[in-house]
Amino acid sequence: MTPSRRRFVLSLAAALLLAAPAPLLAQTPAGEVTVSFHVTVTPAWLDPSTAPPQITPFGVLYAVHDALVRPLPGQKMGPSLAESWTESPDGLVYEFRLRRGLLFHNGDPVTAEDVKFSYDRYKGAGAREFQARVQRVEVVDPLRVRFHLKQPWPDFMTFYGTTATAAGLVVPKKYVEQVGEEGFRQRPVGAGPYKFVSHAPGVELVLEAYPGYWRHAPYVRRLVMRSITDSTSRLAALKSGQLDMAYFLDGPEAEVVKKDSRLVLVDTRHASIFWIEFADQWDPKSPWHDRRMRQAVNLSLDRKSINEAACVGFCPPAGVIVPRVMEFALQVEPPPYDLPRAKQLLAEAGYPNGLDAGDFVPIPGFYTVAEATMNALNAAGIRVRSRLMERAAFYAAWQEKKLRGLFLTAVGNSGNAASRVEAFIYSKGSHAYGGYPDLDELFQQQARERDPAKREATLHRIQRLTVERVMFAPVMDLRGLIGIGPRVADHTINTLPLVPFPAYEDVRLKAP
Repeated sequence: MTPSRRRFVLSLAAALLLAAPAPLLAQTPAGEVTVSFHVTVTPAWLDPSTAPPQITPFGVLYAVHDALVRPLPGQKMGPSLAESWTESPDGLVYEFRLRRGLLFHNGDPVTAEDVKFSYDRYKGAGAREFQARVQRVEVVDPLRVRFHLKQPWPDFMTFYGTTATAAGLVVPKKYVEQVGEEGFRQRPVGAGPYKFVSHAPGVELVLEAYPGYWRHAPYVRRLVMRSITDSTSRLAALKSGQLDMAYFLDGPEAEVVKKDSRLVLVDTRHASIFWIEFADQWDPKSPWHDRRMRQAVNLSLDRKSINEAACVGFCPPAGVIVPRVMEFALQVEPPPYDLPRAKQLLAEAGYPNGLDAGDFVPIPGFYTVAEATMNALNAAGIRVRSRLMERAAFYAAWQEKKLRGLFLTAVGNSGNAASRVEAFIYSKGSHAYGGYPDLDELFQQQARERDPAKREATLHRIQRLTVERVMFAPVMDLRGLIGIGPRVADHTINTLPLVPFPAYEDVRLKAP
């Protein structure tokens, strides 16, 4: 070969390497990892289009699916299916350029048309906000897509590129149209690190490594996700070696893990928080319309004791419903524990002997938190009785405004303070039972503001007003307690900022 010919071949090879996606690592996936969720893994979690405003479904979604932009190791929002993106100077156009050579699990190419299709079919949390603010989505060419906004929206990337919503996850248009919506939920195809094998609802989901994943082939060949809703049973399965990771253990079980030298307890750093919702505070006929009643609930909560019982001391008591790890969160001291004052407020509100507050519905999967919270309410004279619900039914009832009186919830999807305000404080939010005109105006004001300092001031004001008006009873930030078994070399928990689940493709087992 002549020197000139050799230079040409080398130049061509270099150009092809630059044009191709990041090279896959040369390892062959091997072994099996079994993880267990604290709630039932449902078929709905396999379809990004209907994901609720919760973090838990992302424990499945990020295994099977991928997004243009999403949390990556060490990055709150990094380029994934998109190699880059730009924002126009006026803030009205966002353009994404996809990586070359990307394929879905069934071999279909990932294109800009799939991006548009996935966005158009999205109807989960935040869909109303996207509809109000996104004018149109334009497919420029197979690898470029543009989002045109009606007006500048500083939080577009937060809503689209984090776990604030699942709108950015991309599914194959051709396949969905071929099998239909229900067929897709039963046998999903994605572009994530693992591909679907089987699902026995309420029992287990089985996934297999996708060697063509753009970052690298997963290190572990098979990933099994089991549903074990009882914390004691999850601990027993972890100790016996049936599980490699037990998600979200309750306090007593976490304490056992801490004392077992073979196991490791990891506390997450995701954006989750517990609070009591006053669903009827907007009804003048309800006792919870009286601010003093809501104050009494806040003062009756011994947040320090609840943290120690349910979270072995890892969960910081909270003063607002925006987690402290979020951008624009207001740092507020929690209300003091003052049982005599709580009883006094009840008497001033017309309930000197307390009151029957009816059913208390706690978010499923956190029984010690629920029990400790109920005990605190009952001690103050706010007599409640537990009504347990299945996880999917709980979220559906919350979104449909069917939960009444007092109920305990928790939310762990990321974003920032604005995305939390949009869903739970803004009167038109997906899970808001009511609101205030001035808070709505402040929300709209910050949504148009491109100066971060001014946005922060407005969002702090909104959060401060929710405290002054006692709109909620915050309990504590959630630090998910995850038990890790002895076979795991690298669990990767906390490598994805604000996400409590592993970077699945990076999980490693110890050498046999």
